[in-house]
Amino acid sequence: MELRQLRYFVSVVEYGSMGRAAAELGVVTSALSQQISRLESELSTRLLQRTSSGVLPTDAGLAFWRQAQLALRHVDDAAHAAQHARLSGHVSVGMAPSTTGVLGLAFMRAMRERYPDVRLRMVESLSGHLAVMLNARQIDLAILFQSAGSQRFSATPLIDERLFAIASADFDAMPATKKVRLAQIAPLPLILPSSPHGLRSLLTAAFASAKCEPNVVAEIDGLAMLMDAVGGGIGVTIQPGAALARRDPAAFRAIPIADRHMVRPNQLVSLADDELSPAGLAARVVLADVARSLVASGQWAGATLAADSAR
Repeated sequence: MELRQLRYFVSVVEYGSMGRAAAELGVVTSALSQQISRLESELSTRLLQRTSSGVLPTDAGLAFWRQAQLALRHVDDAAHAAQHARLSGHVSVGMAPSTTGVLGLAFMRAMRERYPDVRLRMVESLSGHLAVMLNARQIDLAILFQSAGSQRFSATPLIDERLFAIASADFDAMPATKKVRLAQIAPLPLILPSSPHGLRSLLTAAFASAKCEPNVVAEIDGLAMLMDAVGGGIGVTIQPGAALARRDPAAFRAIPIADRHMVRPNQLVSLADDELSPAGLAARVVLADVARSLVASGQWAGATLAADSAR
């Protein structure tokens, strides 16, 4: 039995609806229902009765709900005591430039609010470079777009980002459609990261699958310069919605790409728990919480919670 399951169950009883509870918790309804079913299986008893208007606790569910509330209050008290013990130390966190545009400041603010005595070092670099730094123990945790490839690390799927074709608002060659396929944008002048970039590897495989050759006119590895080139009308790029986080949305057009697998997975990767300091463990929890909150509130364009993260 997990604390998450207790929180889910208590929320469902309080709201009387799987859908409303899922929205409040920031998870998908199917994941919430699955966790409740696992809880009922573990207890070998039915806790909720499904009705046409929602859900109601059974007699067993009502008894369990009272005790679950008490248990959660004790856990919250324990967390409060730990948080007010003034955790200190330092932690190094790595993010790609597109990720920092959405997540960086929100994460820093949350860390300052919850753990003001923890010294935070932020590293902005390409995902592949961050993986190398993690392997060299130069940073403690990072959001990566590919697995770190080592059992020495803790890796958790966090979010999935839909990819968009992005051009300046006055770029006339962009299709005037709500969605676009790779075959439609392949002939356009494309500005992409170079081959070592994880996103470029994903796009190379996607263009090959779509049986079309991309018209790459420039390769730029820095996000700021790449978006300057796109905003200047030189060409079109393919990026997640987060690439526009530091830009004026009215100056660009972003069209979701309809081809399969046009999604960039984000993993929260850290040193193993036995290597990670208390400050690192705290930062990992805060980072995941803030990322999920941004997705749930619609502030992370094109992002959805990874299936494993929502459970």
